[in-house]
Amino acid sequence: MKKLSYEDVRDILVGCTILGTGGGGDLKKGLKLVEEDFKNNIEYKLISLDEIDDEALFACPYFCGSIGPGEANDNYHKYPKTEEMETVAALKALERFLGEELDGVVSIEYGGLNTAVSMSTGARLNKYIVDADAAGRAVPDLQFSTFYVNEEPIYPLAVADGIGDVAVFEKVVDDFRAEDLVRALSTVSGGMVGMVDHPIRGKELKKAVIPNALSYAGKVGRAQREAVEKGKDPIKEIIASVDGYLLFKGVVKKDTEWSNEGGFTIGSIELKGMEEFSGSSFRIWFKNENIICWLDEEVYVTVPDLICVVEADSGYPVTNPFCKKDMKVAVLGFKTPKVWLTKRGLSILNPRFFGFDVDYVPIEEKFKK
Repeated sequence: MKKLSYEDVRDILVGCTILGTGGGGDLKKGLKLVEEDFKNNIEYKLISLDEIDDEALFACPYFCGSIGPGEANDNYHKYPKTEEMETVAALKALERFLGEELDGVVSIEYGGLNTAVSMSTGARLNKYIVDADAAGRAVPDLQFSTFYVNEEPIYPLAVADGIGDVAVFEKVVDDFRAEDLVRALSTVSGGMVGMVDHPIRGKELKKAVIPNALSYAGKVGRAQREAVEKGKDPIKEIIASVDGYLLFKGVVKKDTEWSNEGGFTIGSIELKGMEEFSGSSFRIWFKNENIICWLDEEVYVTVPDLICVVEADSGYPVTNPFCKKDMKVAVLGFKTPKVWLTKRGLSILNPRFFGFDVDYVPIEEKFKK
């Protein structure tokens, strides 16, 4: 078990946002949440999968909804906000339903806010934070998790909003139905709800998530921070830290075009090449997260590999849909965690699920000499 410093957590969250493929929530809000915890002397206790007991109980707290502004709902906004964080309320509700306290929490996906929420929820309730993740990226739909790949049930799950509504779903038909139910709740709750799902014993958890995932993200965040501090090229340092790829450097041609559809932020980013990419164009399509990209109108990289946008000068992550006209950015690519390359993994997370009639080609194939 390791007690994390604020700098440790900062590096993890920045890394999770870089690797979060444009989603996973607002990093500024995540860092603010963590800052409040450290000011209140709340401890962040990181534990590896190797250290957890087989019968210990864990679950995943996070926010679910749209990363754009929430859909208008006058009835929701007329109520006063609760002081308790939504995921804390949901976790307590799940514990009451189960009749047992959780030993720790697990990150459901990478992201500046969602990983922060998971870690903060655990810390505020004096629980362990497991050094693992259930996606190795940010993902738009609930079924895109290593739990689903490993056929671990999402239920029972608890949901809470910002005005005090709390519900526990004892059972759902499957993860797709859970997605429909929770997404519907988010659209009438300011665009976002807190939830806690996938209650699971340590023995099963060890086989169901990506080990050492937070430490991995921390390497990326640390590389970005130290590069800026030492005057090095942050893009090169980030890529070198985890064997990534430079997909493109360019200037954003226009403010990101997006729409809020059924609780998802859907849109595209268009870039005009600069430096070694001068004369080329690049386009990214996202559904909350970056799903597919084109170099000079040819399909280039797709899910499940990671397509990540950062500021060209600082390497600081840019989340969707906040690419603005004339911003200079770099697009980085990273290999997907191995779980998504299994037969079942690829049957779940692939470009055809999103309506694109193309097959997945591993990112490393694009860079073979």
